[in-house]
Amino acid sequence: MRVAIVPDTKNWTWVLERPCPDCGLETSQIAFRAIPGLVRENSQGWRAALAREDVRVRPDERTWSALEYGAHVRDVFRIFRARLALMLEQDEPSFPNWDQDKTAEKDRYGEQDPGQVLAQLLEAAEAVASAFEAVPDSALGRRGLRGDGSAFTVESLARYFIHDPVHHLWDVGRA
Repeated sequence: MRVAIVPDTKNWTWVLERPCPDCGLETSQIAFRAIPGLVRENSQGWRAALAREDVRVRPDERTWSALEYGAHVRDVFRIFRARLALMLEQDEPSFPNWDQDKTAEKDRYGEQDPGQVLAQLLEAAEAVASAFEAVPDSALGRRGLRGDGSAFTVESLARYFIHDPVHHLWDVGRA
């Protein structure tokens, strides 16, 4: 049984306003229509990450393994596709809270099959990329609310979302 990693409790919405000092992504400079291509490009980077011999090895006690990050990114793609759908179908929906750390523990990310995770990640990436691609310009201002009250438009949700898989591929590359 793996030791649980201390949950990240930061509010990452600041990535909408300034560059990430770690991965360098500056989401404020990303056009909405670029998001699908960035998702597809990012998903391809996970092929090498999830094929590594040390895919299950955590670089330290505070950091997930490449496999755990890959499973998380797969779920991020799924969660944000669902959130986008809510925003397009409902007026100002509230997103159900998602505890990523509990999900990682409950779903035993570190014990999953890397090949399956990759296949699921690629499928989820294409689904969310296609969903963002299909958003009409007239819907970019539709709003949704996170459980903590943070408000997003479809456009800001997309820019906030893309930081996660980009940052985690960077995390994996550092190890």
